[in-house]
Amino acid sequence: MEETHLTQLGRDVRGFDSPETAILERVPNPHPDTTYLVRFTAPEFTSLCPVTGQPDFAHLVIDYAPHAWLVESKSLKLYLGAFRNHGAFHEDCTVAIGRRLVAELEPAWLRIGGYWYPRGGIPIDVFWQTGLPPQGLWLPDQGVSPYRGRG
Repeated sequence: MEETHLTQLGRDVRGFDSPETAILERVPNPHPDTTYLVRFTAPEFTSLCPVTGQPDFAHLVIDYAPHAWLVESKSLKLYLGAFRNHGAFHEDCTVAIGRRLVAELEPAWLRIGGYWYPRGGIPIDVFWQTGLPPQGLWLPDQGVSPYRGRG
């Protein structure tokens, strides 16, 4: 297994100015021959509307079946935090996060659910995945109810 050199875990890292400059780190998967699911939930994800500059909020659920690599969780937290001052539409944020994780980790499978809070009275939910999940993968529901408001 390839040795990794972590630059953020256990160190004082102030964060990043943008998702493009954020460093996602990975560690070797100790069980690369096992099909299993890893889930990260970010219930307070924040980005900015690219038009108005107003904050947008989402509950993100990231599920992936690792292959050779796992994402190092502190680097994921810092990467997601880099969106706080980043202007992008909901769809762009959600898909860009999924694609960046796939590029870094090369997982067997990944999906991301972006459950965005209403903007202009309309909630926007964005879902992206790399394809069909591996056979035998236990895939629980993401556990986020559709937005109901007062309805």
